[in-house]
Amino acid sequence: MERPQLSLVLPIFNEEPVIDELHRRLREFLGAVGATWEVIFVDDGSKDASFAKLKTLSAVEPRYRVVSFARNFGHQFAITAGLDYARGEAVVVMDADLQDPPDVVAEMFARFRDGFDIVHGVRRTREKESIFKRGTAYVFYRLLKAVVGINIPVDAGDFRLMSRRVVLTLRALRETSRFVRGMVAWVGFRQTTVLYDRKPRFAGETHYPLRKMLKFAFDGIASFSIIPLRAATWLGKLAGAMGIVVAGWALWGRLYGHFVPGWATIMMAVSLGASAQLLMTGILGEYIGRIYEEVKRRPLYIVADEVNATREEP
Repeated sequence: MERPQLSLVLPIFNEEPVIDELHRRLREFLGAVGATWEVIFVDDGSKDASFAKLKTLSAVEPRYRVVSFARNFGHQFAITAGLDYARGEAVVVMDADLQDPPDVVAEMFARFRDGFDIVHGVRRTREKESIFKRGTAYVFYRLLKAVVGINIPVDAGDFRLMSRRVVLTLRALRETSRFVRGMVAWVGFRQTTVLYDRKPRFAGETHYPLRKMLKFAFDGIASFSIIPLRAATWLGKLAGAMGIVVAGWALWGRLYGHFVPGWATIMMAVSLGASAQLLMTGILGEYIGRIYEEVKRRPLYIVADEVNATREEP
């Protein structure tokens, strides 16, 4: 079978209200893209009728390929499955909620034809997002870039184009704690960016509440940096410095007659030491937990159903 020039990978999770409009816009865009194409829909264990709708669409459009998970594995694993199934010379990962405009893909594809292996979609504006969401995103992307030590473009999510050789390289990375945008930056190759205005969701609610955002942020940092572990050394130095200060204050009180019974000092020192120890025990536990998940060597996801889709052999 001839390999398509362009593959679109779209993770789907409870997107039933969006699918009809998504289909309309995809047909409009792909009809004018000037390249052979395929669309990989990865249903991440949806509880609504998303898979049924996708199955109906793929029955009349053989270039629509649908992969359905046995349960909800998560957005990063859905992206991974899409990359495993994509056959295109260029592969674009985009959200199904229409926040990532399909027409931007044409600009990405043009940069790919110019010789770039990775084209990141960088958000120029975020329409109708709260000040809190924009502020935390601003801090997260810049903190991540400073901590992990690799060049992850700021304000870039998972909306990007990758050449086939990048996709094949990513398929070899089967780590359990997945942070795909960091992995893409880590592999290297020629990279560039395309600016776009991120639209609000067409329908439905976000699947990334604050709790998931915080977990995702820590996954990104823990997957590419050991700085949290080094915090133990910093806390030890800080506790030692505070101990010297407290000891000097106690000695001054003894020498100059302003001695105060030491229970308050002892309680403060014990509380500080205990909190530092518990914090570092928790961070160590996070890293050990990731090692535990890796050594089990379980599959990253389980496919329950496929429509027009066959995974390529590694």
